[in-house]
Amino acid sequence: MIATAPGRWRHLAKVFFGAREVSILIVVLAVFGLTTAYNTSFADVLSVQQLLVGASVMMILAVGETMVIITRNVDLSIGSVLGISAYAVGDIFLHNPHFPVILGFVAGAGVGMLCGVVNGAIVVVARVPSLVVTLGTLYAIRGLDAIFVNGIQINPSSIPNSFLAVGYETILGVPWIFIIAAILVLLVGYVMRAFRPARDLYAIGSDPDAAVLAGVPARRRVFFTFVLSGTIAGFAGGLWLSEFATVSSVAGLGYELLVIAGVVVGGVAIFGGSGTVLGAALGVILLNTINQALVALRISSFWDEALAGALLITAIAFDRYVFLRRERANRARIAAHATA
Repeated sequence: MIATAPGRWRHLAKVFFGAREVSILIVVLAVFGLTTAYNTSFADVLSVQQLLVGASVMMILAVGETMVIITRNVDLSIGSVLGISAYAVGDIFLHNPHFPVILGFVAGAGVGMLCGVVNGAIVVVARVPSLVVTLGTLYAIRGLDAIFVNGIQINPSSIPNSFLAVGYETILGVPWIFIIAAILVLLVGYVMRAFRPARDLYAIGSDPDAAVLAGVPARRRVFFTFVLSGTIAGFAGGLWLSEFATVSSVAGLGYELLVIAGVVVGGVAIFGGSGTVLGAALGVILLNTINQALVALRISSFWDEALAGALLITAIAFDRYVFLRRERANRARIAAHATA
């Protein structure tokens, strides 16, 4: 028993440090540490709070996007859904100053859910590739947003202070908006691991035909992931409004690509079938940390997009390499059993 203990600990250590999430967390800490060594103000309480707040909305969007990508699909409309939901909530408060704060977030989620229903219905019923569908709805929703806004901008004076407090208040020094994002990530991460319907998403992403033969209601599950992605994006729109206290027709512009980059960097395979919500959230935090580090180091913000693109390509190439290596290992194992 004593002789096998070191081997067991080595195995546990190998599994722990081999996890994609741990690797990303180490990189985040390394970027943070190196930046702090150059600019000590980067580790100030206010700076860390801004870092967490800046990643929160993206983390929430990453939760819905992760579920969609795991099924071999993609949702490019989340940035537009966030924008139109944020403005819808702001418009409600503009015309109804005493509207309950909680219902404001519910209204945002409701707008997002409607957008998700449209995306899911076209993908599942009409069987149009999700890339084409959500690229179309990205522009369609953004156009509707521009018509709906019609040049009007919601100002902080129109938003209740109790609603805005969610975006800037803290508890024990931790921003409320980050706490909300972290709870959502942990909750959905647990559901994805513990419940059969959520586990079905991995089966669909790994092999859709085999999943159907195994009795998985694939079309229903895929439709539900798009509805959830839209609902989460709508809820994120409400949080975006509480963070920035103002909204126009360009709210959330370009968020979809940053979120997808963070999700893939976080270990969610773009080809579907693997990845975790926690890894996706850490990937988003990594990209946001790099962005803030560039500001602290007084490096042009254009490098942020370049580094995000480089990390995205590297992550996809690495996932493809791991997939091909696993396939070769499986074929070799099957051949060995056949000749035995």
